[in-house]
Amino acid sequence: MPDTATTTLIESDAAAAGTFTLRDLRLQQGGFLPEVRTAYLTRGTLAADGRNAILVAHGYTGGHDMITDHCHVVDGSWADLIGPGRAIDTDRWFVVCANAPGSSYGSTNAASTNPATGRPWGSAFPEIRIADIVAVQKALLDHLGVKHLAAVVGHSFGGAQVYQWGVDHPHFMDALVPVIATPAMPGADVAALQAELAALPEWHGGNYYGRADLYDYLVRKRTGGLMAFGADAVLADQWPAPEQRARELRRLASEWARGFDANSLLILYKAMAAFDVRERLHEIRAPLLLVLSRSDRLVPASRAPELLAQLAAAGVDARYAEIDSDHGHCASGSDAAKWSGVLAEFLTAHTRR
Repeated sequence: MPDTATTTLIESDAAAAGTFTLRDLRLQQGGFLPEVRTAYLTRGTLAADGRNAILVAHGYTGGHDMITDHCHVVDGSWADLIGPGRAIDTDRWFVVCANAPGSSYGSTNAASTNPATGRPWGSAFPEIRIADIVAVQKALLDHLGVKHLAAVVGHSFGGAQVYQWGVDHPHFMDALVPVIATPAMPGADVAALQAELAALPEWHGGNYYGRADLYDYLVRKRTGGLMAFGADAVLADQWPAPEQRARELRRLASEWARGFDANSLLILYKAMAAFDVRERLHEIRAPLLLVLSRSDRLVPASRAPELLAQLAAAGVDARYAEIDSDHGHCASGSDAAKWSGVLAEFLTAHTRR
């Protein structure tokens, strides 16, 4: 059966939602997925020559709605960066954002049906790598008629995908913008997450579908993650009292927990932990803008000199921008105004349209 795609216009958001199905994906680790469904969104119009596209990659627990105006800033929204007249101008660019395989927003993951058994994949879902996510994105772009990318842009887990694009398809884009990300993502302790999940009575070895509900765990996990990523500072302007922020944080975490699958946490975490393209940086051909946040705890801005030296040693044409923000890991979206000008200038200078 051939690869297929469907698209639906979302009038209220000037976006088109689609689903692309790729058949027979051979995975980097040797596994195999007979069918990979990918949910995606686009904004803007693809030029006749197929060369005005920008691919945006979402974060670890985020989704492709980050390019829309309704995604919340603590969920990774880039609404202030993408749209008519913004840094990624949808009057000029055709913007594509695809939900990663293994994630929980319409793409094939552990909750999807394994065609071999007729039941959810669960713990049998094969390990994927960032390179597999990029391979699916490339197939989607080919299907959409994209011949060349003006840029690949993404933050955190999405920033890892930017680096992977740079080494896997070095001549397919004009520019690369990894945001709050490094060529080997830090701090991913898979064993610790596995132990944490295994300690839950509801986990059932990852085969909990139809047997248990992990909602309470996901709310706790999300609340802790948002606090670590700077959400308290993001919410402070609207919710000045600590108890107000705590309630709002709980509401946001609860909303997220209703739509995310616990297995996706592990699938994508393993992909992030295994990611390392440091030995391949010399393959990058596109100019690169490295963006870090002054207050981020995951990828501290103090690492900028080390990362720039690493890129320079590999012959990468790289420059650096720092977001002067108290919003930590959330800064690229919640404090977009503090770096949108730099992004717009970089795209104008290094893209061919």
